[in-house]
Amino acid sequence: MAISDWPVGERPRERLLAHGPAALSDAELLAIYLRVGVRGKSAVDLARELLARFDSQLGALVDASLEELASVSGIGLAKAAQLKASFELSRRALSQEMAVRDTLSSPGKVRDWLRLRLASRPHEVFMALWLDAQNRLLKAEELFTGTLTQTSVYPREVVKTALAHNAAAVILAHNHPSGIAEPSRADELLTRNLKEALAMVDVKLLDHFIVAGNAPPLSFAERGLI
Repeated sequence: MAISDWPVGERPRERLLAHGPAALSDAELLAIYLRVGVRGKSAVDLARELLARFDSQLGALVDASLEELASVSGIGLAKAAQLKASFELSRRALSQEMAVRDTLSSPGKVRDWLRLRLASRPHEVFMALWLDAQNRLLKAEELFTGTLTQTSVYPREVVKTALAHNAAAVILAHNHPSGIAEPSRADELLTRNLKEALAMVDVKLLDHFIVAGNAPPLSFAERGLI
């Protein structure tokens, strides 16, 4: 049945207008964006199939390639391109907010951005958010990538990059593809070594996050590990 044939109170767009976007499910929000379904499937049905293709993991959906999105029956390249554009706009909006505000004043935004960027990556990625003296974002960049279980991080290269950006502080982050956010002994040792190396050039390590699955990223600072 087409959504236009549903009772008005059950239609996603009307529900959003009446109750706000937070009241809608992931599939309903996607359905509003998709606008129309295909023969025999409503937009909500299509959205559910799209989510199921990525195990209902929004992070995996966000990181999917154009080809992966378009491979879902009823999506095609046009809708896939629209979705990729909307996901990139979300990332950029969060990045711009961190660039004009004290990053430490909105830790939830940092966590949200890191989850969008790292949660569904199949291999470990180590990245840095370089900050100025007011803790505003200068640049976010991926420094190292590794295998499924290990990333080689070189303190000397991290320090060189900090100097290149004239950074005053940094927030580090890496993902655990295993889905387990607990820091390993190696993670703790690396963080300590990086803190000491960065301190030698007056760059303060503010935090180190571990991103794993859909759970809130783990903060080394909150754990007392920095």
